[in-house]
Amino acid sequence: MGLSTAFVRGGDPAYLRFIYPGIISMSILFTSVFSAVTIIWDREFGFLKEVLVAPIPRWSVAIGRAFGGSTVAVIQGTIVLLVAPVLGLKFTLLQLLGAFAIMFIVAFSMTSLGIFIAAKMSTHEGFQVVVNFLLLPIFFLSGAMFPINGQLPSWMQVLVQIDPLSYGVDALRQVMVGIQIFPLWLDLGIVFFFGALMLAIGAWYFERSE
Repeated sequence: MGLSTAFVRGGDPAYLRFIYPGIISMSILFTSVFSAVTIIWDREFGFLKEVLVAPIPRWSVAIGRAFGGSTVAVIQGTIVLLVAPVLGLKFTLLQLLGAFAIMFIVAFSMTSLGIFIAAKMSTHEGFQVVVNFLLLPIFFLSGAMFPINGQLPSWMQVLVQIDPLSYGVDALRQVMVGIQIFPLWLDLGIVFFFGALMLAIGAWYFERSE
């Protein structure tokens, strides 16, 4: 449904409900992507080479990292979600279950992005520079903090629509507060496809690692 001006007035309870899924998404985004920095540390200290020579498929290392980072990010998002009653926000059990499912899909996708970046980086300083360069536009263009349906310049609308987090935020907001821009199946499909693509490329880099 469309957003009225009530959703963009600071301090309005309606705006608080609007922004809360965005805050959860922010927590998941940064926790997920930065969890991949451990790959850089393992490479620098030689531990990654020991893992890669183990009698297991190398692609399983990337998948394991993705699930591990996703779990940590979901826990982080859950901590933020627990603050909701303090802010006067209430959600049904069905809404919470849906939120947890979407949180994991978003976390898995963003962790896969971090793995994709870390797979080709040799220093954690370089990783942080690249990640910070990408994360801020991804976050601010996702609609986590403000409505994005028809209230932005046309060129920014294009950037919003190619931002994978836009669909994750929209899915989470749709389940938690009933506000949507895209169909839920499209949100989840794009987030899942993006994560699968990033993970596949990251796993391919692991397969080629010496």
